[in-house]
Parts: sequence; C-alpha cells; structure tokens
Amino acid sequence: MRYSALQILKEGLTGNKGWIPAWREPEPKAEYDIVIVGGGGHGLATAYYLAKEFGVTNVAVVEKGWLGSGNIGRNTTIIRSNYLLEGNQPFYEFSLKLWEGLEQDFNYNAMVSQRGILNLIHSDPQRDAFVRRGNAMRLSGADAEILGPDEIRKMCPYLDYDNARFPIQGAIWQPRGGTVRHDAVAWGYARGADCRGVDILQNCEVIGFVMEKGSCHGVETAKGTIRAKKVAVCVAGSSSRVMEKAGMRLPIESHVLQAFVSEGLKPTIPGVITFGAGHFYVSQSDKGGLVFGGDIDGYNTYAQRGNLPVVEDVCEGGMAIMPMIGRARLLRMWGGVMDMSMDGSPFIDKTHIDGLYLNAGWCYGGFKATPASGFCYAHLLATDRPHETATAYRLDRFRRGAPIDEKGHGAQPNLH
Repeated sequence: MRYSALQILKEGLTGNKGWIPAWREPEPKAEYDIVIVGGGGHGLATAYYLAKEFGVTNVAVVEKGWLGSGNIGRNTTIIRSNYLLEGNQPFYEFSLKLWEGLEQDFNYNAMVSQRGILNLIHSDPQRDAFVRRGNAMRLSGADAEILGPDEIRKMCPYLDYDNARFPIQGAIWQPRGGTVRHDAVAWGYARGADCRGVDILQNCEVIGFVMEKGSCHGVETAKGTIRAKKVAVCVAGSSSRVMEKAGMRLPIESHVLQAFVSEGLKPTIPGVITFGAGHFYVSQSDKGGLVFGGDIDGYNTYAQRGNLPVVEDVCEGGMAIMPMIGRARLLRMWGGVMDMSMDGSPFIDKTHIDGLYLNAGWCYGGFKATPASGFCYAHLLATDRPHETATAYRLDRFRRGAPIDEKGHGAQPNLH
C-alpha cells in the first residue's frame, strides 16, 4: 500500500478498515544471501538500499528485540553535516542529501525538519576553528555561515549574551541541519525493505556464528541456525559483545549517552543550538518538549540507563547559555549505548574473517549518518568495494597509523 493524502482521506471515510501491516512477521528461511545482524536504523537502511539500489532481496534482518528498541529510538534526533576532516565531511554531506529526499524515497513520514543548527562561539580561537570547519564544509558542497552576536540575537533573544565566563561572540550556522523523528526512520526503512522482499526477524537474538574453516557461513539464533553467504553486523553499543562470538576484539568502548525531554512549551527554539564552551545541545519537538543532551557517562556499561552526575552536568550546560531553561520541568530521560571508537570515527569494512562484515564505532554520529551508513554498507556488501565517501572507515587504520581524529563531533573514550 502506498501512503498518500488521498489514501488517508479514503480510509478515514471508510472506518480505517483498509490499512495493512507496515511489514510482515515471517519465519526465518534456512539460508539467505545476506544476513544483517541488528535491526536498528543502520541495519534496516542497509537492507533497504541492498534491495532498492543493488537488487539484492534475499536478505534477512535479525533483531534481538523489537524495531526501535535500540539507539534508533533513544537519540536526540539531530541531523547535520558540519564536520571538518576529509574522511568525514563528504560522508556526512552525502547522508544529509539522502535525508533531504528520504520521505519521498521510502514513502513514509519521518518528520524531516531542516530547521538549522547553530553552534555557538565563545572565544577567538574557537571562531578561527569554526571558520576553518565552515570552509571545509563549503568545499564538500555543504552550507555554512558565520554569524555575529546581533544576528544570533534576532534568532534567539533569550540566550545569555552577558555571561562573563561564556560570552557569545558568534556562531557557525548550517541552515540545512535539523531534526528527524527517530523511530519513524526505523519504521520507514523497515516498511521499504519489507515490501521489496526482505525478511525482518524480530525477537531473534544472535547467540553465535556458523564458522567453517575460518569463514563465516551464517548465524546461530534464538530461532535456530540461519546460513548466509555474507553476515553483516551493525549492532552499535553491542558490537564488542557480538563480535567476540566470532573471536574478534574491537577498538571500541561502550558508554551510555543520556537524553532528556522537558514538559511541553510554546515554540521557543528555532532549530538546534549547541553550547560551544561545554557539551550541551537542545532542540524542540513538535509536541513542544525541549530535547537535550550532553556528555557520555564516564564509565563503560551496556545498561540503557544513566546516572545523576551527568544529569547535573547537562543541566549546568543549559543554564550557562539559556538561564530560562531552569524554569522548565524535566518530563523524562533515557540512555542509549554508544560504541565509542578510539578516534571518534566509525568503521564500515570487511573483517579478516571471510564472509563477515562490520559496521560500528559511530560514537555521537550514528543517527545523522543513518542513510549514508546504510547506503555505503549496502555498497560494500554488494560489490566488496568501499563506497567513495567511506574509504577512510577501515578497521586497520590504527595499525596503519591513519586515524580520523575529528574533534568537532563529540567525546571519545580516550578523553575519559
């Protein structure tokens, strides 16, 4: 069924009796061409692009829980492409371009809202760094503007411009950045993949790999053995635990990242605002709640819950630039498990085990990278060659002395 305004009107007038499930609940087949381990945004996007772009439809997505139960439903919904280094910026700009046409592409309302993202500047060296980053963005085809305090006041008059410790001297502004409804992305990709023949297997945890003569030929699951020509793992914060079942150790640590939503307020935040002297970012949902977050917790864990010191730190960051946020009541909070790589950049690569592939290490960049990650992973699985925008995301880059030390995207484990 194709969704449209006419279809909604028709169903509304006929008692909504004609809708069909967005995806099937199939039983696993004995063998597939490709099994994707992980039914989050990246796994579902990979399956979707394998079917749509490369014609590979004999694919299964294996998810231990339900769709949207992992990080894809636990993030702060921000999309952007304001990166600096050559290994990252073209990739994230490719992702942002895919976001811009995503809803029309998979015929699902993901609530893509390009409201813009404002990264505040609080010092002269930071202005120099942001000017450099803005130039790198423009060279990749992205949009970037440096704004002065007067221009920011027109957009956000409620910020603390007289703060002696954190003066607001300007900002780098990306108008094409914004927010997307996180779990709707998973549902849209799932629906698009399913209608092209992909099997989505929920509540089907992977408990091992089928290894024969040093090669991977499938997975052992809670629903039995599923054989495959290729196995593609993308399980975010669980990457180390899953790949350990294949005898691999990864240059990854798992940390919790907390997110928060306030009570519903009148429209206040024009887009996304980030604090340049600490780690705080905030946007406003369509329901009116302020959605915000900050640093990862400083300890390793696989639990999807946070701790109170980080709550205090995040709220302090908000108060430093926006004192009025102290009057808002916190409605709810949650935690997602981040797979933090040693240089803060991801991996999309074949492993040394024949037939086994890995997509991991997304740190803070996972949600915004979803379309490009899925497309590039699908390209790798279908052709055994990295996509042109993902050539730097190799597993051996630390051994080769070629890390992507991108300072502009968030914390990394070697800082804790």
